Amino acid sequence: MKKINKAKLENLYKCGMSMQDISDKEGVPYPTIRYLMSKYKIPRRSWSDATYVKRNPNGDPFKIKQKLDKEDIGLKNLGLGIYWGEGDKSPNNTSVRMGNTDPFLLRKFREFLRNIYQVEETKFSYGLILFNDIKEIKAVKFWKERLGIRRKQLGKITIIPPQGKGTYKKKSEHGVLTISFTNKKLKEIILNEIKKLH
Repeated sequence: MKKINKAKLENLYKCGMSMQDISDKEGVPYPTIRYLMSKYKIPRRSWSDATYVKRNPNGDPFKIKQKLDKEDIGLKNLGLGIYWGEGDKSPNNTSVRMGNTDPFLLRKFREFLRNIYQVEETKFSYGLILFNDIKEIKAVKFWKERLGIRRKQLGKITIIPPQGKGTYKKKSEHGVLTISFTNKKLKEIILNEIKKLH
């Protein structure tokens, strides 16, 4: 039977391969790989970590900018502040997600993700929530012009009935736009950065 030493097993596992992947690649039975993982005391990934690796076989879909100039520091602090106030901080949601009615705020948050964490434009998803008395065509045109996005990037538009009377309806004339980047690891990094500000 083919053998596999600790260094090789550890390296393959750290590179993102599952125990089954290693078994298939090396021609070593799966039970043997599992036994060797325990014998060599190689820490095993949790189910969620294993899922993350499967979804990101080429590594993290973001890269933290290491050298920040004065402008970058200002943008980072602004972005963290925006997420602190407006972002989804739920541990059950794996998306870095925030919604608002203000195009400037949304553009700045997107710039924060693009520049500080180098998230590619293709990785963003957008959503639009409208009250049923808002004209969809007008709202879509507004966000396309303000954010430079195409209609297909918005996906399905959610339309909800207005909740009673008040000034919120007027403030939401063009609906609420959400920007999302689905990545559990980046969300944890951002939330930890916010904790440092407490």
